Amino acid sequence: MTRFVTLLGSILTLILFSTVTVAQGYRVQPGDVLRIEVVEDESLNRTVLISPDGRISLPGAGGLRVSGLTIEQIQSTLAARLESSFVSRPNVFVGIEGLAPEEDDPVIEIFVVGEATTVGRIELEPGTVLLQAIAAFGGFTNFAATKRIQLRRGTDIYAIDYNQIVDGTSQNGLVRMHEGDVIVIPQRKLFE
Repeated sequence: MTRFVTLLGSILTLILFSTVTVAQGYRVQPGDVLRIEVVEDESLNRTVLISPDGRISLPGAGGLRVSGLTIEQIQSTLAARLESSFVSRPNVFVGIEGLAPEEDDPVIEIFVVGEATTVGRIELEPGTVLLQAIAAFGGFTNFAATKRIQLRRGTDIYAIDYNQIVDGTSQNGLVRMHEGDVIVIPQRKLFE
C-alpha cells in the first residue's frame, strides 16, 4: 500500500509539473534532465540527461531526438514507441527534473593588428560594438592612420574612419563585433 501511495504521489507531481511546463510551452534542450515514468512498468522509470546531440534513450523505445520538443510531445512519442510492448497504450509521464546549466560568461574573440596600443587576440562580451572594442584594446599608437582602419569579417573588408566616429558623422562605431573579426590599423604615411 505504501508503494502505491508513493507511486501515486510521484505521478500526481509529474502531472502537475508537466502541465505547468506544457502550458508555458518550454522546449527541452541538451543538458536538461528529464524524469520519465511509465505507470504500467516501473522498471522503465528513470532520470535521463539530454545528450549534447539532443537525444535520450529508453529501453523498448530506443533512441529519440527530443531537443526542441515540448514535454507533451515527448510523452506522446514515448507512449507511441512503447505501445507495441503493452496490451494498450501505456501511460507515460515526463517531467523536467533539472534545467541545463547556463553557459559561463560567453565571450567572442576578435583580433587586432597594426598600430594599436594592444595587438593580438582580444576577448569581448557578445554585443560589444566597435567603439567599445577600440577602448578594450587601448586605442591607437601615435603612428596610427585612424582614417584608414579596416574591419575584416571573413572575406569582407569595411573601411572605418575613426575621426568620423568621434565627430559623430559616422555610425560605424555602433557596428557589433562578431567572433573572428579582425581590426587592421595601418601606419600613417609621412604627411597624413
